[in-house]
Amino acid sequence: MELVLEGVSKQYSNKTAVDRLSLRLKPGVTGLLGENGAGKTTLMRMICGIMKPSEGTITLDGLDASDEMYRDALGYLPQDFGYYPNFTGRSFLMYMAALKGLEKSAAERRCDELLKIVGLEQTAGKKIKTYSGGMKQRLGIAQAVLNDPKLLILDEPTAGLDPKERVRFRNLISELGRESIVVLSTHIVSDVEHIADRILMMKDGHFVFDGTLDEAGTDLEAFYLRCFGEGMQETGRGK
Repeated sequence: MELVLEGVSKQYSNKTAVDRLSLRLKPGVTGLLGENGAGKTTLMRMICGIMKPSEGTITLDGLDASDEMYRDALGYLPQDFGYYPNFTGRSFLMYMAALKGLEKSAAERRCDELLKIVGLEQTAGKKIKTYSGGMKQRLGIAQAVLNDPKLLILDEPTAGLDPKERVRFRNLISELGRESIVVLSTHIVSDVEHIADRILMMKDGHFVFDGTLDEAGTDLEAFYLRCFGEGMQETGRGK
C-alpha cells in the first residue's frame, strides 16, 4: 500500500499554497509540522479529494483521489468537523457508519468499541451540543476511524484535548499506523515526537525537512524552532 503525490501544486489567484510537492508514503505515522499558512491544510484537503490540485496527481495504490474506491479507504478529521448538535454521540457515529456503508450489527460493535477507546462510553447517550470542546474532538477522532481506513488524515486532531486525552489519542494513532497510512498535521511538536515514524516540515508550500526523529536530532522542538524561527506559536511540549 502506497500513497503517491507527484508534482502537486495548488494555486490561488494571488498565492501558491502548495508548490510542486512529490511524496511517497507507506503504512506508518507521518507527522506534518508547520506554522499556520504553511500550506498544511490545503495539502490535506487535496489528499482527501476535497480540493483538486492545480497541477499534479495524488493516488493510493493507483487509485486517483477523485475515485470512489479511494474515498472508501479514507478516514478524515478536519480542523472543524461537522456534526448535528441534537444527535447523541452514539447516534452520530451510527449515522456516519451508515454513510460509510457499514452493516448495522458491525456498525453497532464498532461504535461501542470506539466510544470506549475515546472515553465517551458514559456520555454516548447525551446530545453533542452538551459536549465540551475536547469531547467533540474525541468524537471526531472516532468517526474518522469508523471504517478502519487504509489512509487516515488528521488535521490538528489534538486541539482541545487535555494531556490525558492526548496520550490516549497517541496510543490509538500508533496502533492504527501499524497497518494504515496515517498523516497527522499539527503545530504541536510533542504529538509528532512521540508517535511519528517520519516527519515532514512544511513552509511556504514546500517541504523544508523530510526524515526521521533521529535525523532531526534528539530535541525535535529545538530543530523545529531553527527551521521556523523563534517567534512562533506555542509548540505544546510536555502536554
